[in-house]
Amino acid sequence: MSTESEVKHWHVTYNNIHNLIRKNTPKIATEFSPDLLVAIGGGGFFPARVMRTFLREITTNKTLQIQAIGLSLYEPVDGVTEDKIGEQVIRTQWLGADAGKMLLGKRVLIVDEVDDTRKTLSYALTELRKDVETELLNYPEVDRDALRVSTKFGIFVVHNKNKPKLAELPEGTLYYSGEEVDDVWLDYPWESTNIEEHDKFAALDVQNAAAVATKTVDVRV
Repeated sequence: MSTESEVKHWHVTYNNIHNLIRKNTPKIATEFSPDLLVAIGGGGFFPARVMRTFLREITTNKTLQIQAIGLSLYEPVDGVTEDKIGEQVIRTQWLGADAGKMLLGKRVLIVDEVDDTRKTLSYALTELRKDVETELLNYPEVDRDALRVSTKFGIFVVHNKNKPKLAELPEGTLYYSGEEVDDVWLDYPWESTNIEEHDKFAALDVQNAAAVATKTVDVRV
């Protein structure tokens, strides 16, 4: 069994995240053009805020808003036993009693920092769709299908780990990732208490990766 010290770490900087979002936002604006961003806390907060800036700049939706939900899979939560950490998605914050009303008829982009096992994203999408179905009960049955079709969900993650997933997304869900990465331990800047040291480690990661790539080329030659 690998210890944490043996796991390969990759330090991600704020600038790197910012540029990945800038690069991918035009495609999202063209294909999906969200009416609402739903950030999964805590990792989705910063990416959603950056994405809103770019979407407001390149689309006609100058009042695009962000709503937040809190989900925890790997972090400790009061009242949750240790054996549930990593196994069960825990809801810590939601959109409120009018969640369905907020979502109905909109193009909603769910934003998170990483797609690891896909459990959190699957949970978020499933529960938000349930909110929509609950809201539809307030409308005449004859109108429900059209309202359901007009409500669309998409997903954006900064990083997608290339690994087997433990949950699935519904077929047809628009899915965007800023970057595809190996199954490494991603260290995000908001998790660091020393940002200068974090950025130094990030620069070393890039240098080491370049050195390995050069060595690989030399061996092949």
